[in-house]
Amino acid sequence: MMQVSPMPRLRWLVVCQLLMGTALAWVSNNPARHGRPLAFPRTTLQMATVPSIANSANTQEEKEQDILFDDFVDFLLTRQSEIIEQLEDLEKEHNSEAVFSKDTWGMFDDPDNEDVKPVGGITRVIQGGNVVEKGACSFTLIGQGILSKERAATIRSRQGASSNMEIHEGDEYAAAALSMVLHSRSPHVPTFRSDVRVFLVKPKSLGTNGGGASEGSQTPSAMAWFGGGADLTPYYLQEDDVQFFHKMYKDLCDEHWDDSEDEDDEDTVFSYTSMKKACDDYFYLPARQEHRGTGGIFFDDMDMTDNSLEFVKGVANAWMPSWIPIVKKRMDTPVSDEQKQWQMLRRGRYLEFNLLYDRGVKFGLANANPRVEGVMVSAPPTIAFEYNHPIVEGSPEAELMKVLKDPRDWA
Repeated sequence: MMQVSPMPRLRWLVVCQLLMGTALAWVSNNPARHGRPLAFPRTTLQMATVPSIANSANTQEEKEQDILFDDFVDFLLTRQSEIIEQLEDLEKEHNSEAVFSKDTWGMFDDPDNEDVKPVGGITRVIQGGNVVEKGACSFTLIGQGILSKERAATIRSRQGASSNMEIHEGDEYAAAALSMVLHSRSPHVPTFRSDVRVFLVKPKSLGTNGGGASEGSQTPSAMAWFGGGADLTPYYLQEDDVQFFHKMYKDLCDEHWDDSEDEDDEDTVFSYTSMKKACDDYFYLPARQEHRGTGGIFFDDMDMTDNSLEFVKGVANAWMPSWIPIVKKRMDTPVSDEQKQWQMLRRGRYLEFNLLYDRGVKFGLANANPRVEGVMVSAPPTIAFEYNHPIVEGSPEAELMKVLKDPRDWA
């Protein structure tokens, strides 16, 4: 058996998705380019006032996209602070003095320095709590970026023929994300993972003023997409907990999207049914033919509109209400040595997925001079690998494995 000890001081670079990881790597390794920049999104929560992206917009359409982006950035920073406060209060309720550390990097290290690269983040990490043995809740912002040829091609392939905006090498982008993972101390409380993110692109090839289309053009001067989700990784199956979790996100999805069977309906692409399937499909270990957990929702390439903005905010607002009631219900359940060992074995599968299959982690570790602590911050604090671990038929562990092999409909 191999155990991995808790990591030291952590600095988290959000790399939940390959595209976001690529963006961060570019800004870290390239100086600012000339031309009309994408300004830093504003926020009242930072130490210095920074201009809004909307101030640099050339068209009304572009300005509307920028305003939504700025709104979302402000929301993410506020939500991060609220989550930290909720989790620290939860630790206090369970006789723990554990608190989140605060690690700023990039532009947030020196916000008054105009020469700093327009990228940075705020990493909050908790370790050794009675509820959360290890967790992180991190915000990342890119205020200015230039697409490489490879990344532009990736976006075009993901958008498909339905997109009416040409994206090319050299186009400008901005991005922001809030990501979280909470590894519970008790094996009766599931690990919780979640993130929401936005990616905004402004083509420079359109128009005559360095970016965007002119007023009246049929080609959009800016486009933005949301991504994100939330999922559970339980160690012991409590069906009512999983049903409670899924129902909360299904109700949210049903408020915003159509869950009909019409595959031609655009809303169906982002229905609960489709997002649950996307979650099951993504968090899967093909070599073992098992899923990492009991899923939740997972979405990407969601066009940024007023409706989708409210939906994505709703996802982030549902994170704590979907997990904390499970914590309070299961925290005092007695734990045996065998149950703790099973938790560490399943955590090994969690790390296995991250290292072998997670797009963001794979990309982050492949970069020159990667921020290893940042890339690996989502790893569990302790894990175990055991050769050919026996699972007794009819045991609680076997019941969990049945669901991981064959996902159920929970809501």
